[in-house]
Amino acid sequence: MTEAIYCFDTATVRFAIYPEGPEGVRVVAAISEDPLRDLFGATGGGDTLVAAYKTHAAAIDARALERYREAPRHPVLLETRDFEVTDAHAE
Repeated sequence: MTEAIYCFDTATVRFAIYPEGPEGVRVVAAISEDPLRDLFGATGGGDTLVAAYKTHAAAIDARALERYREAPRHPVLLETRDFEVTDAHAE
């Protein structure tokens, strides 16, 4: 089951990732509204933002895990730029 909630005060969807697998530590990550609207098809309020996250959870979670592993002591907040294809990601 995917854990996700819309947070109006921060305009994000917060969700859980598990860097060491499902029995490991739970890390709360977030994705802003912009990529959910611009890239993942959300068109309405909080319910559609959560639905867009759930539909694309595999890709979003994978990017959140990458960001977490790059800087495990920093909060994970995904923005549109985190999903842009660069030469480094294209290889």
